[in-house]
Amino acid sequence: MGSTSRAAQETARPVATGRRGAVVAALMLSMALAALDSTIVSTAVPQIVGDLGGFSVFSWLFSGYLLAVTVTLPVYGKLSDTFGRKPVLIAGSVLFLLGSLLCALAWNMAALIAFRIVQGLGGGALQGTVQTLAADLYPLKERPRIQSKLSTVWAVSAVAGPGLGGLLAAYADWRWIFLVNLPVGAVALWLIVRHLHEPERAGARHARVDWAGALAVFACGGVLLTALVQGGVAWPWLSAPSLALFGAGLALVAVVVLVERRAADPIIPGWVWRRRTIAAVNLALGALGLLMVAPTVFLPTYAQSVLGLAPVVAGFVLSVWTLSWPVSAALSQHVYRRIGFRNTAMLGIGAAALILLAFPFLPYPGRAWQPTLLMLLLGAALGLFQLPLIVGVQSTVGWAERGTATASVLFCRQTGQTAGAAVFGAVANGVLAARLGGAGDLDSVTRALDSGTAPEATRRAIADAVHAVYLGASCAAALAFVVLLFLAPRKFPVLKD
Repeated sequence: MGSTSRAAQETARPVATGRRGAVVAALMLSMALAALDSTIVSTAVPQIVGDLGGFSVFSWLFSGYLLAVTVTLPVYGKLSDTFGRKPVLIAGSVLFLLGSLLCALAWNMAALIAFRIVQGLGGGALQGTVQTLAADLYPLKERPRIQSKLSTVWAVSAVAGPGLGGLLAAYADWRWIFLVNLPVGAVALWLIVRHLHEPERAGARHARVDWAGALAVFACGGVLLTALVQGGVAWPWLSAPSLALFGAGLALVAVVVLVERRAADPIIPGWVWRRRTIAAVNLALGALGLLMVAPTVFLPTYAQSVLGLAPVVAGFVLSVWTLSWPVSAALSQHVYRRIGFRNTAMLGIGAAALILLAFPFLPYPGRAWQPTLLMLLLGAALGLFQLPLIVGVQSTVGWAERGTATASVLFCRQTGQTAGAAVFGAVANGVLAARLGGAGDLDSVTRALDSGTAPEATRRAIADAVHAVYLGASCAAALAFVVLLFLAPRKFPVLKD
């Protein structure tokens, strides 16, 4: 209650900057680091495994980083509200760069995975604090401009990451994938230190941090996300390790609730879920993370195995949505100024549900332009959906609550994406088992298809599996629509700048 009453007395307080353009450049560079890191490593896996070994555990290069980013988002959000954005962003940048340097020096796969987790601990600060500072720097009517710039950075990084990683691995050394972060991060860090000047936070020096809550949130998130990431992969869903992790995770949920209810200034305050606007956006963006798994994880497999496209062309089929998404996001302000944040988001996610639903009706085997067109339309629909919700939530809270609110929606989106990978992976494997008489999973079947040892029936089975995943993604979009319709207020309670 203490933090809520203080925050209620404090309206949105802009960050004072000597040169706002320099700070925006630093935010874009920081966002590029976080975005590139999720894609640039993927194409260098063969070289990394060939050098360090550890093929059986290399997936933790991605899972470990994702877990660290996700579970630290709420902690960094609260710390930025307590001590300011600048110290949190500086600390996160230093930690990310330290992790990058250590990754480049890794001597075996276990060390590289550990250092990737260090990178992720810094990456959580980059993702959450950059989005929060973007709202601090601009008033409501100008926020779409900075958010569209950040969306463009993410889109360009998503397209350029795999290619850049492949070039560095092929013509230099895979360690340069991590070393290139150092000069880019150093420039961003220098710009932040030199040009970002925040008003001093009253009482920040004497603030008490809820470290018990932070530890409980970290442990709870780590256990549950590990169960989701490894379930059905490292062990069966109903095996002893899976059940033990889920049981421990549920017990830790109870611990988090108990600790946070007793804390004077909790890491995850109750108002995050008591306010209709924030709760609805959290759930809706969780559904967004869920549905994003269908194109990002399964479309490349569909394009190569069913359409017979080369990996580069298959990557283009996926990447076209990163062209329409930022354009749609930038134009969304003209829509939500007329019909409001909620209705704009409902328009976007409603269109996305129909586009995802159209995918299972594509002809077999089809032509490459057909899924490409659907992805272009899907990016435009999701641009109308995500940005109005993020800008809307940030505009309903004051400076002292904005970091926590922003981190909560990003945390829910990341968690939804992790859950989606587990759920849709199980769906795809289940459809394959039914079509092929219980033989193999998606990975083994696609490898057999690539080697030319699989019959045409296998290609059709993969098409059916991906169609089922897209049908599930359409249901997730419909769920987000229903959440916004019945839970979100028609008009967001926006504070005056």
